[in-house]
Amino acid sequence: MKVQLRYFASIREALGTGSETLDTQAGTLAALRAELVSRGGAYADALAPGRSVRVALNQTMSDEAASLTEGAEVGFFPPVTGG
Repeated sequence: MKVQLRYFASIREALGTGSETLDTQAGTLAALRAELVSRGGAYADALAPGRSVRVALNQTMSDEAASLTEGAEVGFFPPVTGG
């Protein structure tokens, strides 16, 4: 299935792109993140399992157990701090 990925703030800077379309077999957000980490390089660093990353599914913050569907939009965000 094809999904639209969007990367924000420091994740976008690390990957050098703000978005991409991906053809994936991942069924959940966790599986999608693992697939991206397996690319290695900047993806492995920015989205590493021990790293705090928030994920939105179709513009709603979601748990990584959430299921993916064809055409979904997935956003990856670093943790947000206020001031």
